[in-house]
Amino acid sequence: MIRLPAPRRWFAAAATAILLAAQPAQAQSILRDAETEALLRDMSAPLVTAAGLRPADVQFALINDDSINAFVAGGQIVYIHSGLIQAADNANEVQGVIAHELGHIADGHVITSEQGTKPAMGIYLLSMVLGLAAMAAGGGEAGAGILAAGHQAAMGKYLSFSRVQEATADASAVRYLDTAGITGKGMLSFFKKLQQQEYRYGMKNMDPFMQSHPLSGTRVATLSADVQASRAYDKPADAALQERFRRVKAKLDGYLMPPPQALQKYPDSDQSLYAHYARAYAYHRAGYPEKADAEAEALVAAKPEDPYFQEIMGQILLEAGKPRLALAPLKRATEGTRSDPLIATTYGHALIATEDARNYDEAKRVLRTAVQRDDENPFAWFQLGTVYELTGDEARAALASAERASMTGDHRTAVDRARFAMAGLPKNSADWIRAQDIAMTSQNDVDKNRKKKR
Repeated sequence: MIRLPAPRRWFAAAATAILLAAQPAQAQSILRDAETEALLRDMSAPLVTAAGLRPADVQFALINDDSINAFVAGGQIVYIHSGLIQAADNANEVQGVIAHELGHIADGHVITSEQGTKPAMGIYLLSMVLGLAAMAAGGGEAGAGILAAGHQAAMGKYLSFSRVQEATADASAVRYLDTAGITGKGMLSFFKKLQQQEYRYGMKNMDPFMQSHPLSGTRVATLSADVQASRAYDKPADAALQERFRRVKAKLDGYLMPPPQALQKYPDSDQSLYAHYARAYAYHRAGYPEKADAEAEALVAAKPEDPYFQEIMGQILLEAGKPRLALAPLKRATEGTRSDPLIATTYGHALIATEDARNYDEAKRVLRTAVQRDDENPFAWFQLGTVYELTGDEARAALASAERASMTGDHRTAVDRARFAMAGLPKNSADWIRAQDIAMTSQNDVDKNRKKKR
């Protein structure tokens, strides 16, 4: 089921105000959903390989933002806005976007971005010195003009660099799609969709030299010949991926749209699986547990072995205060996804919520597996700490708290909890060494922050 956790650790924003307009959006909340993340991994795997990267190293993060955007910002993480998924007509369009972002990663654009910011900053600083000097000499208007011109020149310098990177990523994307045997029709159709948006919002006469990306019409014209020359151009899109994409899109509609809007888009007369999926989320969010449960039951009745349908049934029951009834579907969901860490965390939560001590050992086993496979889930660490505390293992409860505090940037708490854990754990055991690592790295962060405040 879709979850909206605390913001994940990720990237630093641009260093200077002059270039902020050209930088990616600031960190926003990430949506975690096992089904969506599995789809993004599977649909991108051939492209990742074609880019010379390892699928195990590339991660995908879904941002809760209704704008149509995707970006990379360091490392090998592709950030995709939920609005892009909702705007895409098919999975192949999203694959085209992913191929473009992989081009940024494989071509090292984040690492080389300093090559664009340094010259622009040099122009800006020089214009500032000259402008302020002119103002000091009594030439107020001349100084202001120099500052404005410098600002314009610096921005133009950076944007020119950015457009070159974007065009390079487009070319790489076409190559990856061809190598992976995936048609580029979706890439072209998505750019055409963006072009229509430019026209709709009165951007037809935009200055192409003051944009961070080439205009969509230019991108279509530039790429069309190469895309159409690809051996995979007329290859049919993957029908199984498209079916999974339609499910994810309906799920996002039900979760992110205002419930009345979602229910209008998916009325009760629509008895498709997609509509049941969207309504299950919409009714659940709107506070109609019985209706949400009925929609989940319809999904399970249609596909009893589908782990994601079992997951939503269990989640609805759990959040309706019925953890015992939630155990069976959540266990099936966990087993059906081979212990996906997000689903396993929900199952562990339900086991704890029964307040039955007989379920605690199972909860520990499930949650330990979950954090081993995904150690950046603060909710999983919280649940693991809870069950350790309930079973009297205070040292490991403190270690779980230290992990969670370190992840969320609460370094003082991380140091305190890690040291407490070390005092109660066998020296030089794996858990003791991990507690020591957290204590040392978090103490370094505390010391750095203390120095900055002086």
